[in-house]
Amino acid sequence: MASRALSQHAIDHVVLERGEIANSWRNERWDSLRLLTPNWLSCLPGAPYAGTDPDGYMTMPQVVELITRVARASSAPVRTRTPVRSVTRADGGYVVATDSAPIRCRTVVLAGGAANLPCVPALHEALPPDIASITAFDYRNPESLPRGGVLVVGASATGVQLADEIQRSGRPVILAVGEHVRLPRTYRGRDALWWMESAGIWSQRYDEIEDLERARRLPSPQLVGTPERATLDLNALMQSGVEIVGRLAAIRDGRALFSGGLRSLFALADLKLERLLDTFDAWAAQNAPDGVRAPERFEPTRAPPAPRLSLDLRSGEIRTILWATGFRPDYSWLQVPVLNRKGELRHDGGVVTDAPGLYVLGLPVLRRRKSTFIHGAHEDAVEVVAHLAHYLRRADRRG
Repeated sequence: MASRALSQHAIDHVVLERGEIANSWRNERWDSLRLLTPNWLSCLPGAPYAGTDPDGYMTMPQVVELITRVARASSAPVRTRTPVRSVTRADGGYVVATDSAPIRCRTVVLAGGAANLPCVPALHEALPPDIASITAFDYRNPESLPRGGVLVVGASATGVQLADEIQRSGRPVILAVGEHVRLPRTYRGRDALWWMESAGIWSQRYDEIEDLERARRLPSPQLVGTPERATLDLNALMQSGVEIVGRLAAIRDGRALFSGGLRSLFALADLKLERLLDTFDAWAAQNAPDGVRAPERFEPTRAPPAPRLSLDLRSGEIRTILWATGFRPDYSWLQVPVLNRKGELRHDGGVVTDAPGLYVLGLPVLRRRKSTFIHGAHEDAVEVVAHLAHYLRRADRRG
């Protein structure tokens, strides 16, 4: 989308890709993963959805095909198998080092996304040596895991999907739950993301959000894309046999220690869900959309009567810990002082702070709440590249 917008401004550019087009979708996702967004929403300029299942969810091969089709339709000048080794400042711009000749440029758009590396808490270093420790980047399917039980840490979209799949394979699964966002797959007969889009929630701009930093750190909602359009919340997981425990707080002397307070944690997630459904209902009352059913409410999350607070990791009860604790960008190659103390990029809606000519796309709530979703890339790219084009025109006038 950045390339498409640059072409519309007649700005000469090149797109560098470390692997193949859609590399992360080809090589860094588990086998059964589908998009969380329905097919009718997962489309981009030059690649509208033309299939027969608009309410379905794309598989990974279908996502690869979509992105390849977008690149072809936009005639994006992509150089594949060209990893970037460093970006440094130079007179009037930047130098991008690759395995071939360096590239000198006036502007750079960082479009590598927000999920380059897994976030694994430091406490993993205290694991007993016979416990396998893997991340969602490593996981492909249940058969790829060692035999025995699995502790999944994290209950956002990734955590609940993997806990469900592994449990269905016949393995015992324990899910350690921290802060989470509960969301039904469908509400009043429509996909929950139809409501998010139609009610304008996903289009809310970053400069309209009261607590932007918190919004950017929210975990992904507990959703899964399945042909059945099933809701996968903690109630569904407990009903299928997954054991729910609190947040993994520490590992000491071979024991995993879990925090208490699950009831309070569940109550907070349920309250936020109620408020969101109230927002959907208020929008529907004003706009009277066709085909929606009457308002509905969902059973509160059922807290286990006595959730365990510790687990002996040497007992053999579990053999694997799967870290579904989020992802982060990789800026190890960015040799420009634009990161804060937490290693996060300082930017204002995609315009990198204190680095003229440096831009970013694809981070959470970059310019809108939908910035990290496929269908959110287009509008962000148009606005960020418009700023880039204006920057170049001003530089040309000064020069």
